[in-house]
Amino acid sequence: MNDDDALELFKKTLPSASSFVQIQVTAKSLKAKALEIIRAVPHRLNRHNLDFIALALRGKKIGFEKVTGMIDEMVQSLKKEQKDDDSKKEYCGMEFDKADDKKKSTERTIQDIETTISDTNEAIDTVSEEIEALIAGIKALDAAVASATEERKEEHSAYTNLMADDGAAKEVLGFAKNRLNKFYNPKLYLPPPKRELSEEDRITVNMGGTLAPTAAPGGIAGTGIEAAFVQIKMHSREERAPSVVSEESNGVIAMIDILVKDLDKEMTEAETAEKDAQGDYEAMMKASTEKRAEDSKALENKESAKADMEESVQTSKGEKDSATKELSATIGYIHSLHAECDWLLQYFDVRKEARAGEVDALVKAKAVLAGADYSLLQTKRRKHLRHA
Repeated sequence: MNDDDALELFKKTLPSASSFVQIQVTAKSLKAKALEIIRAVPHRLNRHNLDFIALALRGKKIGFEKVTGMIDEMVQSLKKEQKDDDSKKEYCGMEFDKADDKKKSTERTIQDIETTISDTNEAIDTVSEEIEALIAGIKALDAAVASATEERKEEHSAYTNLMADDGAAKEVLGFAKNRLNKFYNPKLYLPPPKRELSEEDRITVNMGGTLAPTAAPGGIAGTGIEAAFVQIKMHSREERAPSVVSEESNGVIAMIDILVKDLDKEMTEAETAEKDAQGDYEAMMKASTEKRAEDSKALENKESAKADMEESVQTSKGEKDSATKELSATIGYIHSLHAECDWLLQYFDVRKEARAGEVDALVKAKAVLAGADYSLLQTKRRKHLRHA
């Protein structure tokens, strides 16, 4: 019904159709029938085109062939419009799906980046606390080493002074004991070493000269103590009986021996304590050195790790900014799709139905103009088909 061969089809199916149309239908009634069909279209998408065809049907100068040609052009135009709408609907659906998928993917990417930034910042806080603890530990270790070193110096100085004092005391006591032995136990007396003559002194002696007197020692170890001690004891010996003096001298010598033993014991204990303290100090210094090297290396590693994480955060922030811009562009594109497609998608079915109604009306009008009433032709054709 919608092509130029409709009349031929009618002639093939209804051999007497031409004569029937000529007798039963006039040109005026055919135009009126076609015009009625076109005006009966409930929804008109192409009102101006349909009105133009209606105007052509009402006119007298335009023949049926030109009107049917206009109808064919309009039918093709309507079909093309429908095809364009179908393509546009498919395009809109695909673009909405792609844009929505991209939007969701970008939102997930942003969320993942935010999680990464948050986790990295927490790790940075943890490493910062560890760095502060290491720095505090190194400072405390350095302070402990400095304190231990100062204490060791004081201990060693005290030890040195003690050994010097006890050595001097032993020398005094030994000198005093030897002087007592000179008077009371001559056999135990140890004379001072002979004077070593220099080359000049030997020449003087050989020449018959007299050496200069040796300077009197300033006491035991230069203290002068022995002189007073011996003088007191000499006076005591002269005033008392020999037996009493002997007993007293033996008691004094025994007391000196006890004092010397006490000094020896004290010096031995001091030496042991000094050796132990020095060993402990050296062990502590070794452990402190190793600990400081360990902590310094750990501090270096953590500071490097912190710097890497801070750089990673900056990189992630840049990625987030880029993803945020991409999300904004995607949302903008979705908005543009809504502006472009919403009207079409909302009225697609209505437009399709209206367009189909227009095509159907135009096909019917063309059939009428082809030379027969549309309903009659359908009835005749069904009868012909049944007989066939």
